Amino acid sequence: MYRTVTRSIQVTVQPSFVEDDSSAGESRYVWAYTIEIVNLGLENVKLRSRFWRITDGRGHTEEVRGIGVIGKEPSLKPGESFEYTSGCPLSTPSGIMVGTYQMQTDDGEMFSVDIPAFSLDIPNAARILH
Repeated sequence: MYRTVTRSIQVTVQPSFVEDDSSAGESRYVWAYTIEIVNLGLENVKLRSRFWRITDGRGHTEEVRGIGVIGKEPSLKPGESFEYTSGCPLSTPSGIMVGTYQMQTDDGEMFSVDIPAFSLDIPNAARILH
């Protein structure tokens, strides 16, 4: 599990390898990740957009931007949380994801919230140390 707090917004990520949707022979490796966003602050916030930087095991980086998450722009009052699950395919058996959410307060102020960097690794895979 990976967790970070930015401006009283806590983001927790739990990645998992999806073996049934993956195929080493086709260089297709799929991960699901569940994210919980908790408003630990005193003001209402709304998630407006997301930004992801996805890096595969060869160092190839892809950037993804979009409105909201899973088709939603959740609003969180103090103490409320929102959880969702999404996925990421890679052509290598490992990678890293990191990103940010753009949040907006009721008075219109926009601010960024960090999504912690998290590792995408096949369970029990052989590791090579350099």
